[in-house]
Amino acid sequence: MGLTGLEIFKHLPKTNCKECGFPTCLAFAMALAGGKTSLDQCPDVSEEAKEALASAAAPPIRKVKMGAGEKEVEMGDETELFRHDKRFENPTVIAIKVKDNEDIDAKLNNINDLYFERVGQEFEVEAVALLNESGEASTFKSAAEKVAGGTDKNVVLISEDPAAMEGALEVLADRKPLVYAATKDNYEKMTELAQSKGCPLGVKGDNLNDLAELVNKVLEKGYRELVIDSGSRDTSQVLADLNQIRRQAIKKKFRPFGFPTIAFASKDDPQEELIQGGVYLSKYASMLVLETDKKEHLLPLVSWRFNLFTDPQKPVQVEAGLHKVGEPKENSPVYCTTNFSLTYFLVEGEVDASRIPAYILCVDTGGTSVLTAYADNRFTAEKIAEGIKATGLEEKVNHKNIVIPGLVAVLKGALEEESGWEVTVGPREAAGIVKFAKEKLS
Repeated sequence: MGLTGLEIFKHLPKTNCKECGFPTCLAFAMALAGGKTSLDQCPDVSEEAKEALASAAAPPIRKVKMGAGEKEVEMGDETELFRHDKRFENPTVIAIKVKDNEDIDAKLNNINDLYFERVGQEFEVEAVALLNESGEASTFKSAAEKVAGGTDKNVVLISEDPAAMEGALEVLADRKPLVYAATKDNYEKMTELAQSKGCPLGVKGDNLNDLAELVNKVLEKGYRELVIDSGSRDTSQVLADLNQIRRQAIKKKFRPFGFPTIAFASKDDPQEELIQGGVYLSKYASMLVLETDKKEHLLPLVSWRFNLFTDPQKPVQVEAGLHKVGEPKENSPVYCTTNFSLTYFLVEGEVDASRIPAYILCVDTGGTSVLTAYADNRFTAEKIAEGIKATGLEEKVNHKNIVIPGLVAVLKGALEEESGWEVTVGPREAAGIVKFAKEKLS
């Protein structure tokens, strides 16, 4: 169990300096006990207090790293049950399963090609999960060699045979793969292998009670870089287990469940697998292992992951200023919109589809959409006029005409007066830009 707020308060300097962001040391202590802040926010805390409060300062779910160098990923480090309370920290790692007795090269080529770009963001699948389907140590090692040479992605090694795992680790140890899985029958050897190579270790139980006991046994052996799995494979039971693990770790500070989790989605129908994966990603898998390697199946999943793991208090936004679509010239049209990422890229995509090179004046609205920004007095005639001047737009085009979103047609008069430009009211929705451009601007 973690320390209470009053127990933490006893170790604090009690200066009420407010530099931590809280009005009093007691308020800071209560927030620290609830996992809402970190001890390093206190500028005056002593080294003795840091040592005494280490358990309270650490997130209830331990941060565990997998991989090496630029490809290293972090799992865990979570403090919340619900995203809106603060945010979720580390996006779920997605791994695609590769069997050691299939056409590995072809599979790796597909996985390497799983790269997506959406609303200005780049997404990819982070890991390959190599399964010892053959049951043979030599085949597993040979497959590990192909993986080592065929992809730079992180690796999950899946085998309950310590001998097979040892052989694969000889090839991939420097990539710091996830060693999966330690069970009640092999945990001593698996723990020794993972610890000797500095790799994270997957711990798999038969149920939650069995998992808790097994994690404690591994902890007694002095290793804490763990990723845990209740062992359930039925969708409803996996969902229940993931919820229970998260709740017990955060609400009860139950140490055996204070680690990242791994879940496996596996269905004959890829669409069903996608739905299953979406459930696990939402509640609360730190790593998700899938079988499908099709872009059309994975795009919805990585898009949902992106939305889920954005900070709800910081809207996704693009850089404000003047953006080019194509190679605009001095007579090219000028559009205006906000810097909310989704809004901007919808507009950019439709402007590009019109085949008419143009400028887009992107106004800083704090990452909010057109109507939201207008209602909040962030998308105003004054703001747009300031943007026209700040970007030197008058020097880039030989006209003074700007297209504003149809949803804020009410700004037309005020903007013309404020800027001296002629204002054209565009379509209400981005989808109407292509037709509008061909009829009004060509």
